[in-house]
Order: sequence, then structure tokens, then C-alpha cells
Amino acid sequence: MKTQYSFSFDSIKCIKCKACEIACKQWKGIRAGTIKLRWVEEIVSGAFPDVKRHFTSNSCRHCAQPACLEVCPVQAIVKCQDGVVIVEPEKCNGCQACLQACSFGVPQFSENGLMQKCDMCVDRIENGQIPVCVGTCPTRALRWGNLEELETASMKKQYQ
Repeated sequence: MKTQYSFSFDSIKCIKCKACEIACKQWKGIRAGTIKLRWVEEIVSGAFPDVKRHFTSNSCRHCAQPACLEVCPVQAIVKCQDGVVIVEPEKCNGCQACLQACSFGVPQFSENGLMQKCDMCVDRIENGQIPVCVGTCPTRALRWGNLEELETASMKKQYQ
């Protein structure tokens, strides 16, 4: 079976420190106040006195069947053999068809109007390292690896 890399996130462990978000911006050299390739959100539910809140760390899902890839008219989006979905910026025309197709609202558009998104730190993966967001998470709420192994670990945890 071929490798399909993926992220795994445990909202119970997340403390909303935003270390993953900041590390991503620093690693990619993204200026503050511009695009976010990874972002942390707070979700609040219930009513006083039974209010619940949890956090989520979001980025590209590197889908098995990426809708963004299917609609890109200039084939600027590519799914690599390891499942990582990347953008070839020199091909992007900024049409934003990918944003319309993405159920998760992931594609971001830089000041030059071209699409950018998480590439799982493919440069780090190629050098035997993990994505910088995962390595920075102090509570290990954010994990990365082979999708099948992450799913197996999640299932084991669920039944413990």
C-alpha cells in the first residue's frame, strides 16, 4: 500500500497556544497579518452555566480526492505520491476556483493574488523531518504521519 501522509488533531489536548500557527508563519516566511496556512479557532457551545469550548487547528486536509485539484483550470494543484497536495505557484492564475471547490475554505490568496496553502512542510519531510507545526505543538494535540497508522492509533485510543 502506498503512503498517504496526514495530520491528526486531538481537540482535548489543544490549549490554543497557537504555537503551530506561529511556527508555520515563521518557517514559511509569511508576514504577520497576511495569509494563514494553519490557523487555530475556538468553538464555543452551550449556554451559561453549561458552556463548553474547544479548539481546533486547521490547515489543508490533503484530501484523498482533492476537489481543488479537480477544478483548477491550469493544473496548478498536484497530488504527490505520498498524498501531499501542493500548489505550483508559477502555474496559478488566481482564478479562485479552488476556494469555491474546497469544503474547508483552505485556499488562501497572497498579495499577488496567487493561491497558497499548507504543503505539509514537504521540504522538511524530504529531509526526514516532521512538519514544523507538529514539532512545535507542546501538548502533542497535532500529530502527523501515515494516515493508516494515525487511524489505527486513534481507534485503539477510542476503545481504551
